[in-house]
Amino acid sequence: MNRIVVLDTETTGLEVSQGHRVIEIGCVEVVDRCRSGRTFQHYLNPDRRVDAGALAIHGLDDSFLAEQLHFAEIAEAFIAFVNGADVIIHNAPFDCGFLDAELARLNPEQGSLRSLVATIIDTLPMARERFPGQRNSLDALCKRFDIDNTNRQQHGALLDAELLADVYLALTAGQTSLNFNTATQAKACQVASKRSTAHLNLRVLRATTEECAQHETRLDALEKSSAEGALWRRSDFSAS
Repeated sequence: MNRIVVLDTETTGLEVSQGHRVIEIGCVEVVDRCRSGRTFQHYLNPDRRVDAGALAIHGLDDSFLAEQLHFAEIAEAFIAFVNGADVIIHNAPFDCGFLDAELARLNPEQGSLRSLVATIIDTLPMARERFPGQRNSLDALCKRFDIDNTNRQQHGALLDAELLADVYLALTAGQTSLNFNTATQAKACQVASKRSTAHLNLRVLRATTEECAQHETRLDALEKSSAEGALWRRSDFSAS
C-alpha cells in the first residue's frame, strides 16, 4: 500500500524567522493513487497578530483565531496522521520551516517533520521541470490540468491540499501502473474517487457513436493480441 498525505498550511506571515506561526493545517490522504476520504484540518491560535498581507490572502482574522486550539493541543493527532507517509507539499521549504518551528516549540527534541514521515516531495520543482519558464503556482497548475478551483476565492489549507492532491496525481499520471489485482481493489478506488469529488461540479462528456465504435475496434485488437483478453470486457469491470 502506497500511503500519501498531501499537506498545506496557512500562517500569520511569510517569515518564520520573525516569529510568525501556523494558523491552519490541512491534510488529505491518498492511498494507491485514490483519495481515501480521510482528511485532517485544524485552525490554530497563534498567540500573535496576523499580518495584513497574510490576512488578505486567507481571511483568518485575530478574533476568529483567538477562539481556536493551540498547536500543542492537536500535535499528537497531526503527528499520527502524517507518521510514516510520503508527504506532498507545494513549495515544501515554506511549510516545513513553519511546522518544524511548531514542533520545536512543543519539544526541542521532537526533531522535524522530515523525521516523522517517509519522504517529503515538493511539487513546485516537479512542475518547474515539466513546465520550464511558465507560472507554476497552484492556481496556474489547476488551470493547466483543467482542475476546478473556482471555490478558491481565498487560500485555505484543506481546500489547497485537496487541489494539490489532484495536481500531484495529474503531474505523476503514467508513472504508476494501476495494476488492479482484484475487482475489489478497482471498486474501492472508484468509491474513493466519487467521494473525494462529490463537492465538485464536474462536466460529463459522453462518447460519440464514432468514438464508441473506435473503442470496440481497439478492444477487438486487444482480444486477439493478449492471452487474457481485453480487461475491460471482463464482467467485473465492464458492469461497474
